[in-house]
Amino acid sequence: MIFLTVFYKIMKKFKRKHYFWFRRDLRLEDNCGLWEALNYAKQEESEICLIFIFDTAILDKLKDKKDLRVQFIYQNLARINQELMGHQASIRIEHGETQLIWQQIIGDERTNAIFCNEDYEDEAVKRDQKIKELIEESGGSFHTYKDQVLFANREVCKANGENYLVFTPYKKTWLKKMESEGIPNYPSESLVELIGRAQETFPSLASIGFEASDFQYPSKVINTQALKDYDQTRDFPALQNGSSHLGIHLRFGTISPRQVIDSACHCNETWLSELIWREFFMSLLSLKPKLPEEEFKSKYSAIPWKHDENLFQLWCQGKTGYPIVDAGMRQLNTTGFMHNRVRMITASFLVKHLLIDWRWGERYFKEKLLDYDQSANVGNWQWVAGCGADAAPYFRIFNPSAQTKKFDQDYEYIRRWVPEFGTNKYPEPIIDHSFARQRCISTFKTSLQQNMDSSS
Repeated sequence: MIFLTVFYKIMKKFKRKHYFWFRRDLRLEDNCGLWEALNYAKQEESEICLIFIFDTAILDKLKDKKDLRVQFIYQNLARINQELMGHQASIRIEHGETQLIWQQIIGDERTNAIFCNEDYEDEAVKRDQKIKELIEESGGSFHTYKDQVLFANREVCKANGENYLVFTPYKKTWLKKMESEGIPNYPSESLVELIGRAQETFPSLASIGFEASDFQYPSKVINTQALKDYDQTRDFPALQNGSSHLGIHLRFGTISPRQVIDSACHCNETWLSELIWREFFMSLLSLKPKLPEEEFKSKYSAIPWKHDENLFQLWCQGKTGYPIVDAGMRQLNTTGFMHNRVRMITASFLVKHLLIDWRWGERYFKEKLLDYDQSANVGNWQWVAGCGADAAPYFRIFNPSAQTKKFDQDYEYIRRWVPEFGTNKYPEPIIDHSFARQRCISTFKTSLQQNMDSSS
């Protein structure tokens, strides 16, 4: 009997480990993958170890060592770790190349299972496939779960199984599915006692090569009172509470998308529609992973863009001589945020006034936006350029002056970000609106006609 007791203790000591891998889901509450991992541990009478990897393949591309997104991730990991310490647990933080780190962990620690939530960007899909192959080669298993969205690709489809390429019918089907299935909740926070008790050393931000700043991030508290009027306020950039400011929290999963959707259902139909657009764009990216580089509508691929670096830099710096455009770009450069209406105006100006490739703008937003999400950013840039799914027609060209009169009539937003507006220090417009509009329409029309002729 004593022998058996000792034997079981030894076996437990060498029992293979299970990991939950945080990525775009930086929270302990209502986390689907974590919920599944903890329930697995409960059934197996084992523990789940938590891990996050600062991937050098991503970090090494960042120019600013005070990158606010890295700091946001770091601060939220520190918050999670602090919460775990109250349960005598902690999170393991690694820094390096993801595949090499997992290769070492799997080899050294007899890792039995890796749990994580699905990621739909092409590079992430490829990464996950490599990790899946690594652990399966060692006899372990790789488990992924839907957490970023309420409905993933192929869950909202036409009757014949094809993907929707137009938003309105997608939205109608999405709503019907939500009404019939409801919004699930995964109370992962209720099982934290099953998280491994190992006391991991939490690194400093400097140890992963970045510097801290005193930037104040938007709250993840949902202001339901303000958002009840979202449909009336969302287009006015001067209003502080005109939008939710939850973009960065949805991007990194510090708030549950299901919680946000549920709030929108009880709060404002237009806000809910914007959240459905988010899932629509994710479904398109899953369907066509090359969208960041290729037009959804291939007939737009031959547009003769003007690759003018000087004009592009004036746009980036907010020195175009169009106040609403410049205010938006300066807000982006200063805060990592830009109001949604202004995002459309600035994007339209780059693509249609300056005839500069939409990919240039998409990459600049990728560099600057705190809430950068590839599917939404690419989807919206292609929408503006006319080459995306369910896109605005190429001849829809925002008039910056008309947009200002409609949405910032008193110049409150403009004066906030362009203090020299109205003085002789403010530059003249870099291009005439009427000329730019006619040139854009002519250029697109000619290119599309030539494409049709060559295809026939």
